[in-house]
Amino acid sequence: MKAPSFAYAKPRSLEEALPLLERPGARILAGGQSLIPSLNMRLSAPELLVDIGGLSRLRDISGQPGGLRIGALVTHAEIERSVDIRLNVPLLAEAAPHIAHPAIRNRGTLGGSLALADPAAEYPACALALNATLILQNRKGERRVPAASFFKGLFETDIRPGEILVAAEFPKVERSVFLELTRRHGDYAIVGLAGVADASGKRIAFFSVEAKPVLAKNAAAANRARPMPIWTLRLDQCPTTPAPSHDPRIAATISVINVVTRTSTIAM
Repeated sequence: MKAPSFAYAKPRSLEEALPLLERPGARILAGGQSLIPSLNMRLSAPELLVDIGGLSRLRDISGQPGGLRIGALVTHAEIERSVDIRLNVPLLAEAAPHIAHPAIRNRGTLGGSLALADPAAEYPACALALNATLILQNRKGERRVPAASFFKGLFETDIRPGEILVAAEFPKVERSVFLELTRRHGDYAIVGLAGVADASGKRIAFFSVEAKPVLAKNAAAANRARPMPIWTLRLDQCPTTPAPSHDPRIAATISVINVVTRTSTIAM
C-alpha cells in the first residue's frame, strides 16, 4: 500500500518547528521506524508531516548533576554504544540491543519510542523504573513530566497539542537488570522487565503486560519489609500478571515465565 497524501516540512531549528506543530493534523517525523509503516498501511493520515531529523540540538548526550540528559533524536544504536550511558545509566544500554534489528536501531530514536508509548517497547519501562523526567517544549517554554505521569495508556502520553518531546533526564543508577522474553530476537516482547536499585530502594517495571508499563509496587514493598542482598523477583508480588490465553503457545509461554520468575534470583 501507499501512504496517503500529506504536506511535508523540514524545519531547520526547534524555533521553526514549534509553530508548525500547532497546525491541525501535524505529526512529527523523527526516525520514522513506526510512523512510516503506519502511513503505508493507512493507519495514520496526517495533514502535515514535520521532519525534525535535522535538529542537531536534539542529538546531545550531556552530563548533569546526578545523571544524564539525552536528546530525543539520539538513536538506539548511539545509546547502545555510548560510554557515558553505559557508565551512568547502564539500564538503557542493556535494553537497546533488544530493540528490533541493527537497521531499525540505526534510525529509531529514544524520543520516538517514548512518545509512541508502545506497551511492548523497552524504553518506556526503563524510564519508569529509573524515575526519568521527560522534557516537553512548546512556544511558551518547557514542561517537565515525570515518567510515572507521562504514560497514560495504549499509545497515549501526556504530550499536549503543539508540544514536542525534546529530551529525557535520567538519574545515575549503576545497578540495574533488563530481561525480555520473545519468540525470537528482535520480535516484540511477550513480557519483559526493567529493574534498578539505588539509595531510594529497588524498582522494577514490567512491559508488554498492560496498556502501559507497570511498576511492580508489591515487589518493592516486599523487599522493603525484608531487605535481601539478592532480590527475588516474583510475578505473584506484582500488581498484574499476563492474562491466561486460549492459544496453547501463549499459555505455555506464560507458564514458563511464572516458573522462571518464581524460582529465579537476580543480583542487583
